[in-house]
Amino acid sequence: MKITKKAIAFNLGLMVMCSAVFAQDLKDAKKAIDAEQYQKAFGILKSLVSSKPSEGENYYSLGILYLKTGAADSARAVFNKGVAQDPKNNLNYIGLGEADMLAGNPTSAKTNFDKAIDIDSRHYETYLEIGKAYLAQDKPSDVPSKPDYTAALANITKADEIDKKDESADVFLAKGDAYALQKNNSEALGPYFRVNDIDATNMRSKTQVGRMYKESRAFPESEKQLQDVIAADANYGPAYRELAEMYLQWSNFGADSTKSAKAIENYKKYMSLTDESVQSKLRFMQFLAYAKDYKELQKVASNITVPANDPKALIVTRLKGWSAYENGDYPNALTYMQDFFAKEKDTTKLLPNDYLYLGQAQIKGGKDTTAAMANLAKAIEKDSTNSGAIGDVATALLKAKKFKDAFNAYKLAVKYNPNAIGSPYNYYYMGQAAFYQSYYDKRDKKPFDEKMLVEADSALTHLTKVDTTFALGVFTQARVNDYIDQARQATDLKGLAIPYYEKYISMIKPEDQEKSKNNLLESYNYIGAYFAEKDKPKAIENLEKSAALDPQGSYAPLKLKELKAAPAKKKK
Repeated sequence: MKITKKAIAFNLGLMVMCSAVFAQDLKDAKKAIDAEQYQKAFGILKSLVSSKPSEGENYYSLGILYLKTGAADSARAVFNKGVAQDPKNNLNYIGLGEADMLAGNPTSAKTNFDKAIDIDSRHYETYLEIGKAYLAQDKPSDVPSKPDYTAALANITKADEIDKKDESADVFLAKGDAYALQKNNSEALGPYFRVNDIDATNMRSKTQVGRMYKESRAFPESEKQLQDVIAADANYGPAYRELAEMYLQWSNFGADSTKSAKAIENYKKYMSLTDESVQSKLRFMQFLAYAKDYKELQKVASNITVPANDPKALIVTRLKGWSAYENGDYPNALTYMQDFFAKEKDTTKLLPNDYLYLGQAQIKGGKDTTAAMANLAKAIEKDSTNSGAIGDVATALLKAKKFKDAFNAYKLAVKYNPNAIGSPYNYYYMGQAAFYQSYYDKRDKKPFDEKMLVEADSALTHLTKVDTTFALGVFTQARVNDYIDQARQATDLKGLAIPYYEKYISMIKPEDQEKSKNNLLESYNYIGAYFAEKDKPKAIENLEKSAALDPQGSYAPLKLKELKAAPAKKKK
């Protein structure tokens, strides 16, 4: 058979391609993991485990990757297989110990670590990996245990002692991590800088330094550090993520508006450089929620696929509900939030915003407002800053003429955060809502809610104490007291409103009379009507002031004629 040059060239090219694939080794896998390219790392490691089944380190690295991505059962299976295939390699016992730490079982972890030491106590790698295992962070939220920093540092220090010539940058990287995870940034900086002395190509230590600058709110220094990392390696994804989170935090401290846009831009760059796994997409979604970019959040949430039995599916449902509400898609917001609450059985995992968005969606959907108010109350109880959002809900209810619901919503806002910015208006609108509800109750011949009116009166009293110039608060208190009076006796009113109408009149400056004309007319007319039978001179005095403001008024001019025509009654 004659072999052509073309065939030779083809076969040679195929050999080169195959050799490139098989040339990927454990070092490449570790580099991919560090760059958070997890799917790429999975591909390399599974290939290595398959092609080199007797090398225990391959199993260990694959198991650690499973732990990083939240697949603890798969990790244990891989570690156990690694022990069986390469019993003289101690790393897989360390992997099992790390899995135990993540499961909140430090006793079992210690047993596995001791097995690893029994196999090999001479090399620094044993103690280094045990130290890193004690720092394990990616545990389920329902596991109460925390990393054991003391044990971690003891083992990392032992590794450093064995590595007498300081040849391993990984030892100093782990030591820096141990301090950084405890927010002890001053102690972490030294080891991280030492990493750079040993291995100038290590991007993670430099990125960690940028992150610590961010945590100290040294934003310009953080920006420069992270930009330097990107200049050195434009494809190192974690640097873009840290830069994004730094810009977002910087924007929240009053920086120019471009910082927020840069945050989103850099996070998208980070996503493009990673494998865009479900885990990285979830983190992006949470970032977008923090950045309040709800349109992008809804877009990402709509394009993510998570198996229904995966716990991450609940997080996706939650964020779909949040973004749908913020984008005005109230029916879907209600559907998602109801679905989320139905499936999340562990109430300790429910966030204040979960209750907030469910309650708001129930309000917008015209559903049971009692249930909605209960959810909104929980939202504020868990986080008092939600009182601002409750105030917005209350305002919407007020505009929709759902006055009793609005009253209850404002009541929640002032109960849980009485001194919030804008809280005086919450007290004021409590009074307004109570007044309008009573107005319509009277029109529809329904009994007054005296309890609500009394609570409104108390709220307005508080308002006028904290702001002595809030004239509309006094005016509304007059109206509320009029209905309290009517609730207690249909006739022979006690004049509970009079002191407040009189106080309101005294608060209006001459130059403000025109813009306050309608309220002044109501005040003068009410006082005039009340005293018409009790104190005619006082009645006439107030009605004359009303007539002076509005000579064509339908009440004061006619009532004045009537009072002046009738003989004055003697005071008793």
